[in-house]
Amino acid sequence: MEFDNWLKKLKDKNAKAIILQRVVRLKQGLFGDVKFFSGIGELRIHYGAGYRIYFIQKGSDFILLLCGGDKSTQQKDIEQALKLKKEYSDENNPI
Repeated sequence: MEFDNWLKKLKDKNAKAIILQRVVRLKQGLFGDVKFFSGIGELRIHYGAGYRIYFIQKGSDFILLLCGGDKSTQQKDIEQALKLKKEYSDENNPI
């Protein structure tokens, strides 16, 4: 999926570790600094380039990580997240 590909390409090992820690906390229901728009969560990580993780949540137990990026690619990443959400909704039950 898009998020996995983005994370694998990230060269900053410290950033990867911090991002993975935030994903673990997200799985525990600890959202932290998140902004929601159009049914998508933007998890903001205040480290380095200002990393962002875009996700959707369905119910209390299901979170799908859509894609990631940083402040410099934010608008493109938001557009990608909206596209991925629509693709997921078209293939599955609407969110």
